[in-house]
Amino acid sequence: MSDNNLLSPNSAPHSDVEAIKSRSDYLRGTLEESLKDRITGSISEDDNRLMKFHGSYMQDDRDVRNERSKQKLEPAYQFMVRVRAAGGIVTPEQWLTMDRVAQRHANGTIRLTTRQSFQLHGVIKWNMKKVIQEVNDELLSTLAACGDVNRNVMCNPNPYQSEVHEQVYEWVQKVSHHLDPHTRAYHEIWLDEEKLVDSREGDEQEPIYGAVYLPRKFKIGIAVPPANEVDVFSQDLGFIAIHENGRLLGFNVAVGGGMGMSHGDPKTYPQVARTIGFITPEQLIEVAEKTVTIQRDYGDRAVRKHARFKYTIDDRGTEWFIDELQRRLGWKLQEARSYHFDHNGDRYGWVKGSDNNWHFTLFIQNGRVKDEDDYLLMTGLREIAKVHTGDFRLTPNQNLIIGNVTSQKKKKIQQLIEAYGLTDGTAYSALRRNSMACVALPTCGLAMAEAERYLPTLLDKLELILDEAGLRDDEIVIRMTGCPNGCARPALAEISFIGKAPGKYNLYLGGGFAGNRLNKLYRENIGETEILNELRPILNRYAKERTEGEHFGDFCIRGEYVKEVHSGLDFHA
Repeated sequence: MSDNNLLSPNSAPHSDVEAIKSRSDYLRGTLEESLKDRITGSISEDDNRLMKFHGSYMQDDRDVRNERSKQKLEPAYQFMVRVRAAGGIVTPEQWLTMDRVAQRHANGTIRLTTRQSFQLHGVIKWNMKKVIQEVNDELLSTLAACGDVNRNVMCNPNPYQSEVHEQVYEWVQKVSHHLDPHTRAYHEIWLDEEKLVDSREGDEQEPIYGAVYLPRKFKIGIAVPPANEVDVFSQDLGFIAIHENGRLLGFNVAVGGGMGMSHGDPKTYPQVARTIGFITPEQLIEVAEKTVTIQRDYGDRAVRKHARFKYTIDDRGTEWFIDELQRRLGWKLQEARSYHFDHNGDRYGWVKGSDNNWHFTLFIQNGRVKDEDDYLLMTGLREIAKVHTGDFRLTPNQNLIIGNVTSQKKKKIQQLIEAYGLTDGTAYSALRRNSMACVALPTCGLAMAEAERYLPTLLDKLELILDEAGLRDDEIVIRMTGCPNGCARPALAEISFIGKAPGKYNLYLGGGFAGNRLNKLYRENIGETEILNELRPILNRYAKERTEGEHFGDFCIRGEYVKEVHSGLDFHA
């Protein structure tokens, strides 16, 4: 059957991306040839589509785009390289490798992502192979960090629930490995492995994904109540650990979450996952695989904006999905168990785990690890990694935990924290400690407005309002993205800004403090002055009229600023 004749479940022709994947020979395409082309710092659009599966996006520095155009130079092409770390845990040696690679081959910074991965920015084409080889030498990988496959599997850091976390983390590792692509293209192109199979002869197969992989990306996260740092309801497939007295009993299963949408297109929307039942730990991998195969078989391959798993479920219904899942499993899910979430933020400073080891959570503003004149964050972490014998944990909120510090090592680690002035964020407002932003400009090609570079400035001004209202120490979740694709999970924040144009944002209010409810559009296409003018009276009223224990998002609904939204189908209503 030719590419043009392939049909999606809605009987429309497949998108061009599906044809690219089909022709790619299991993600090889002409990547090897493109990387050797010394004429340009770019690669072809078809190869760029495939490059995502290998963990990288081609970008250019938009700050210098116009100037380079005037000089008749091609854009300043560079690559973002994303490194997976299932559950967000790495060794000190792996941290030092990321530090070294960032200094030698990238822009000298490390970015901690909202999916507990690393990102390196500013890697030029000629250095790509060196970067990926050095990363793999330290037993990390970029494979499937992007692309139409299962992405990095997330897990609560939970340093204070050490026994449960250890059990959950083992399952995170297992499901992540099980869903890895089987193609040898990655090893051939980047790691110089000799081609041992001929896919054209049928020797190579993808037993879970098939030859054209998934219709779009797929995200899995596991939360451990009462903490919901992974924002489990934002995941395509979420697992909620049910535990008792330090023992993991199993998981509630939640399906169909997702944050991305498009401005001006009401057919696209963020969605929260729905809980469909309970499974034992031993059933987790099978449920994950069968869920992925359902999306493989029924996801929309014609319209990529409609290709995420949330639309597959919304179009057909949750009951349809449960029936199809149970048919493929050959057994039925149990009834969901009770649990509760208190929050989706991090616990800063020193926390002692149930195993008597210590964990120190650092506040990393928007996840950017770099040295500045007055704050040597990157150097400080490098020196800690040289003596640390535990682990580093990337949190879903872009922060970093120096984990599993023994009582014997705690004094030395604390001395280094103090020597480099590393902060747990206690000097900042609670609003800033609960903030997140995507990268946006200058490197993201999708960004319509600033995010990472602007949010700290906006927070400076919002903190003045908080101080006036007496709210500096009150926890409020705030997030900003440069476009509506949802990389910082803005649709779940109590206050969020989604970029519309340079300096202009849509303002959303009313998300659930524990990440269990969507927010709703309050004001559209406004700049900084309007943002401050809109939020000042609401924050002042919240300070005066809130009930005991009432969170800001709940107050915005009770105060009738926005309507309560528990389903993406009501997001635009």
